[in-house]
Formats: sequence, structure tokens, C-alpha cells
Amino acid sequence: MELQKRLDQNLPERKGHKRKLEEEFEEEREISVPTGDAKQAILTEVSDQVEILNSTFSWKEADRAAAKRATHVLAELAKNEEVVNVIVEGGAVPALVKHLQAPPTIEGDRSLKPFEHEVEKGSAFALGLLAVKPEHQQLIVDIGALSHLVELLKRHKDGSSRAVNSVIRRAADAITNLAHENSFIKTRVRMEGGIPPLVELLEFTDTKVQRAAAGALRTLAFKNDENKNQIVECNALPTLILMLRSEDAAIHYEAVGVIGNLVHSSPNIKREVLLAGALQPVIGLLSSCCSESQREAALLLGQFAATDSDCKIHIVQRGAVRPLIEMLQSPDVQLREMSAFALGRLAQETHNQAGIAHNGGLMPLLKLLDSKNGSLQHNAAFALYGLADNEDNVSDFIRVGGVQKLQDGEFIVQATKDCVAKTLKRLEEKIHGRVLNHLLHLMRVAEKAVQRRVSLALAHLCSPDDQRTIFIDNNGLELLLGLLGSSSLKQQLDGAVALYKLANKATTLSSVDAAPPSPTPQVYLGEQYVNNPTLSDVTFLVEGRRFHAHRICLLASSDAFRAMFDGGYREKDAKDIEIPNIRWEVFELMMRFVYTGSVDVSLDIAQDLLRAADQYLLEGLKRLCEYTIAQDISLENVSSMYELSEAFNAISLRHTCILFILEQFEKLSVMPGHSLLIQRILPEIRNYFAKALTKVNLQSSRL
Repeated sequence: MELQKRLDQNLPERKGHKRKLEEEFEEEREISVPTGDAKQAILTEVSDQVEILNSTFSWKEADRAAAKRATHVLAELAKNEEVVNVIVEGGAVPALVKHLQAPPTIEGDRSLKPFEHEVEKGSAFALGLLAVKPEHQQLIVDIGALSHLVELLKRHKDGSSRAVNSVIRRAADAITNLAHENSFIKTRVRMEGGIPPLVELLEFTDTKVQRAAAGALRTLAFKNDENKNQIVECNALPTLILMLRSEDAAIHYEAVGVIGNLVHSSPNIKREVLLAGALQPVIGLLSSCCSESQREAALLLGQFAATDSDCKIHIVQRGAVRPLIEMLQSPDVQLREMSAFALGRLAQETHNQAGIAHNGGLMPLLKLLDSKNGSLQHNAAFALYGLADNEDNVSDFIRVGGVQKLQDGEFIVQATKDCVAKTLKRLEEKIHGRVLNHLLHLMRVAEKAVQRRVSLALAHLCSPDDQRTIFIDNNGLELLLGLLGSSSLKQQLDGAVALYKLANKATTLSSVDAAPPSPTPQVYLGEQYVNNPTLSDVTFLVEGRRFHAHRICLLASSDAFRAMFDGGYREKDAKDIEIPNIRWEVFELMMRFVYTGSVDVSLDIAQDLLRAADQYLLEGLKRLCEYTIAQDISLENVSSMYELSEAFNAISLRHTCILFILEQFEKLSVMPGHSLLIQRILPEIRNYFAKALTKVNLQSSRL
């Protein structure tokens, strides 16, 4: 639920799109930001046109023709956004707003009105272009444009014609640009009565008008609850849903955009939209030839599925899964992002999870984890998090290498990293019972690549209680060792990481095991008797110096001393025994251990002391030496340390070297002699894990 809430807070947003007003553009003039003489020339031109507009507000044919030309000139200039500020500076806005309305007529005058609707259309067009720049939106509204634009929306009531249709469309486009990302103006449009005529125009026969009205409603509905409610109250939903079924891509694109903005963060409207029958036509848009409509439909389905479990099921039952999965493989990154978003929402329901995976959704979603787009990557990760919740998907997840993909991925945002960690945890919790049995079956009968993927995944995910079953009884260990001996560096590294993880999971293992108990009870005379002639009954000669000792202490310490004094060796009855090849400092420290059972072993003497401890079979002292030496293992010396462990049968040190090599495998792989070292230690790695995993299993069974 935590991930779900986080995703809800970061819903992909629709916006009320600006109308680009490009359909009637002629070839644009290349005009850079005007300065100096160029700016003055444009200002002069603008002033001339403003003067014409201010002096031609009448029905005279010459005035109407001049006014039409003036609006056209200003609109052509405004097509270049770099010139818009100059046009506004030149005072064009009040003159254009004035011509949004028809000139006054004399009562009873029924003569033909020259260029009827044409001047108003030109003014609305020019103002819409000026409103593309947000800083001019409020000025245009303050001068009174909105009320005139709303009136223009109603002109079809006096009869339809091409001119009427054009002026209505330009008025709707101007409202769209004025209200774009401006909450105050959105509210003003509603207060001026602009929403009812726009809703009415959704049923207009001219498709361009229909599109323009829908575009305006889309903008007005974005993040404005009062506008949303009024649009619904004006009974827009039935018409919008009919528009979803239009074969005209431009129509259903605008319709799905309006519905998306109505539904966004409005659960009550979402319910009304679904009750009005929007679900199936929205699903149908997933197969549209218009990628924008596909994207909007996928986003809308994700919103439908956000909280309603029944709706999630209905969306899948009605055929949304296959087209959404196809969209995952689109070259359009936004299509991939929105389809992954929708599938992520749908994948939070148990039966949908199995359906999405069964229909081929797993691999495309895993591939999207490689994306450099953070939102797309996160949407894919969230969908995979859902799929991992179903036991029926776990084997497929592992079979196709999904666990390695999750572990190896480079994730852009922390939320995605958290999501992936939770997905791996979900998978880990399901490795038991029938899931584990299926995976063991795959390890026995599947092709070699799948067997290896399964063994790698289980090394990371299985319970310690199952380690022997998986890796000893079902050959998993040999599969991992096979990777370690592969010619592929990537496979070697995967194998090393898995084996290291396996070792860490065996909780009874440590890098240096405790010393085994002595075969005979220990007797420690104490520190005061070290090299003390009192009661001494044997003397050792070391580097020409005498070391006083006591047979009873030596006999209790090790088999080597027992053999020396109880066996048939010449030292049995000797009073002085010469000790060759051991330095005094080493021998003294060894004897101190014999007398006290403990000693501080420094790194500079540890290897010589290890040799002596091995010679005299002092296992406890050997372990202390091994521990000290193990602290000094590095990338540069691990090979020689391993040789040292072999030379003196230092099992604990050898195991520490093995774990170090597995842990630092990637860094070691670039060092000379690495391959030979791996081949050399493979048998010992096998023995180490065979013993360790058997020990873990035995201890678990006792518990």
C-alpha cells in the first residue's frame, strides 16, 4: 500500500493543451527577436493596423474590409512568438478586443452585412496567438475579451455557415490559450457562462468546431473542481463518450483528454464516467492509429484502476491487456511510459497479475528497466512489483532471468530502488511449497541456461532451511560452480556473487570458525610458570638459550608433546631438548599459549607462529594465528595467503580466503593469475559449501 500511495501522489498529469492555431497558417516569416530599427518598423506597422481598427468599427463595406485586413496582418505578425511583445506594446489588444463584437446596427436595417463574422474571427485568431504568452493572458481578459468570446460561441444559433463555424472555432481556441495553466481565468470563463455553450458545441456537425470546443473544455477542467462539476452537470459525458468512438483521431484524442482531466483526482466524477459507459470505448482507443489517443487512453485506464478492484478486473476482462503489452514495445517513449503505468495499476489485483504475465507482459516490462527515463523505469518496476505478488508468476520471473535483471539494474530514482527491493523481497517470500518444487523441477529438466538462472536466483532468495535440498540434493551447487569455471566473465561474477550470498545465508558459518575442543582436558599452569625453573623438569634449547618447562603442562597441551615424552622418541628421557628452525620470540610466545591458553598474536609474527603451532599440533594457537593473518588479506596477497593456508592445513584461513575471493571477485578478475587461482580453488570451494550446507541443514533439523 505504501508504494501505491506514493504512485498516487506522482500520477502522470494531463494538462489543458494550448491550441497551436496552425491549421490556417501560411508560410511563417523568419523573424528573430526585433531590436533597434527592426523593432521600430514592426511597431510602426502595428500602430498603423491599430489605427485602422480604431477607425473602422462600422458596417461600411470599406471599413469592414480594412478591419479584416488589419486583423489578418496582426495575426500574421503574431505567428512569430518573438514579435508578440511588440504587438502588445503597440496597443493591439484593446483594438482587437473591440472587434470581437459586431458593430452597432441601425434598428430595422436589414441590408447585407459585409464580411459578417470575418472581422470577429480575425480578432479572435490574433488574440489567441497573443495569449500563447502567459504574461499577456490577464491583460486580454481585463480588457473584456472573455464575455465577447463567449458570445461568439453562441453565433451558430442564428444559422450555420462556414464563416460562423470559423468564428466559433477561433473563439474556442482563444479561450483555450487564455485559460492555459491560469486558474483565475479558468474560473472567469465559468463565471462568464462559457462552459454551457462549449458543452453544446460538442454536438456540432463541423468536426473542427467539435474539436475546438473539446480542447477548451479539456483546459478548463484541468485542476479546477468547480469547472469539472459544471461540465458534468451540463451533461457533457454522453457526448464525450460518443466522441471516443469517432473514427476521426483528432476527435477521440480531444474527448479522451477531456475525460481524463475530469477524472483526475475526482473519484465521484470517475464513477459517473464509468456508469456512463466510457470503459469499453477507452479500451478501444488502445488500438487507435493515433499514438496520442493511445497514450491518453492508457493513462485514463490507469486512473480508472487506481483504487477500484472490480474496475481493475473489468478492464482486463474487456481486452485491455494485450494492446497495453504491445504498447510496451512501441518506439514512442510516452506510449511505453503510459502503458507501463496502466499495467502497474492493473497488476495490483491477483488474477490480473497472472493474466498479464501469461499474455507476455513480463519480458517487455523487464526490458524497460534498462530505460534512461526515470518515470518509465519506475512505472515498469511498479508493474513488476505487482506481478511478483502472484505465486503463479514466480517461476516465470526466475526462468527468464528477472531476478538478475532486478539485481543488476541501474535505477535512476530512489523510489524505483525501493520498489525493486520490495519486489525481490516478495519473490523471496514465495520460494517454498509448490513454487520451490517447480523451480527444482526446472533445475533438473530445463535447458542449461534456465537451470543456471534458477540456481542463481535461489542462492539469493531461498531460505537457509532449503539450502541443502536445493544445492546438495538437487545439484544447485554444481550449477553455480559451473558458472564460476565459465569462460564468460559475467557468468563467473554472477556465480561468485551467488556463492557469497549463499555463504552469508548459512548463519552458522563465519570467516574464522572457533577452535575445536582439545581431545584431552586442558591444564594451564599459569603465566608465572612460563620459563620458570621452579619445579621445571625439562629444558628446551632455542637459538642457544635455555627455556625451562614442565612436562605435565606440555603433555596436556597437544599430541605432539605427548608423542615426544610418552613415545619412543629420544627426547623422552632427555633433560635438554634442542629446538631447531624456530626463533626464540616465536617459541616463547608458543609456550606462553601452552601455559595460559591465550596470547596476543601480532601480524609481524603470526605466520612464523602459525608454522610452529602446526608443527606442534596446537590447534587453538593455530586459530588465533589464522585470525590475525586473515585481517591482512588483500587483493594483492590473497593468492599467497591461500598457499599459506594449504601449507599448514589452516582450514579457517583457507575458508576466509575463499570468501574474500568470492566477495572481491570483480576486482580480482583484472589481476594477473586470476583464472589459474579460480581453477585451483574450485575443489576446495566445493568441499567448503558441501560441508557448510550440510551442517546448516543438520542444525536446522535439530531446532
